[in-house]
Amino acid sequence: MKLLNYIQNEQVKLGVKTPSGIVDVGLMVSTLGISAPSSMEILIEKGQEGIRALENCLKAGDLSSYYITSKDVNLEYAPIVLRPEKILCVGLNYKSHSEECQMDLPENPVIFSKFNNALAGHRQMVKIPETTQQMDYEAELVMVIGKTAKNINREEALDYVFGYTVGNDLSARDLQFRTPQWLLGKTCDHFAPTGPVLVTADEIDPSSLSISCKVNGEIKQSSSTKDMIFDCATIISYLSQHMTLMPGDLIFTGTPSGVILGYPESERIWLKDGDLIEVEIEKIGVLENRIGK
Repeated sequence: MKLLNYIQNEQVKLGVKTPSGIVDVGLMVSTLGISAPSSMEILIEKGQEGIRALENCLKAGDLSSYYITSKDVNLEYAPIVLRPEKILCVGLNYKSHSEECQMDLPENPVIFSKFNNALAGHRQMVKIPETTQQMDYEAELVMVIGKTAKNINREEALDYVFGYTVGNDLSARDLQFRTPQWLLGKTCDHFAPTGPVLVTADEIDPSSLSISCKVNGEIKQSSSTKDMIFDCATIISYLSQHMTLMPGDLIFTGTPSGVILGYPESERIWLKDGDLIEVEIEKIGVLENRIGK
């Protein structure tokens, strides 16, 4: 199932993307009188029970009266998850990216975080902070946790994933490396776009997905999640040994080679006003964000 958050009349609503259009879940549920989650947060909390209830609604009859009237091109998207307790990120998690940054392959996952101010939706414009001259892109697969996870072994780890989405770990490199701590350059406002949809875990094998990034139509990154140093199950297991993962938590799983930082200094052209970034992951979709001032 492909899920999304969109904004209508200044309210965030849950939608389901179908081959024929996007269904307004709240309208469908209230019209049919079937008990089913009508927000992303409740749906994630309910897990498989919530998904089954929503599937029953979708099978209840003609969906044409529940489609959003606006064309998709005019739809205002919201972040996939609005208020995650944690946004965790894995650095240097692709062999090719570690090599281009001239860093040794990590023996353990390199973990940093972002805050909720960094969240952004599909097609939302992201402003360049006045404090940076070196804004960079990072195409990433993002996991959304579906169940409370503590001390989980690798073999069962993926059972705790509600779904997967596309992310862009935008980074201000001059701020990131100002000190040994990366946080400042990673969690500027709207530096964690996600979307356009969240695909439920039953439809995705995260171990072998193509992942790419374009800037103004030019391919900058092209790889596969097969190149990950620590796969999704290992990441969840590792994190759960140190902290309790909660439903709705976002985990950015790292980026492949091709980021601006990986170019020789003389060839680095940092993101600028007007640039369009398109991050695409197989079976999920394309996340678009334009850069502005």
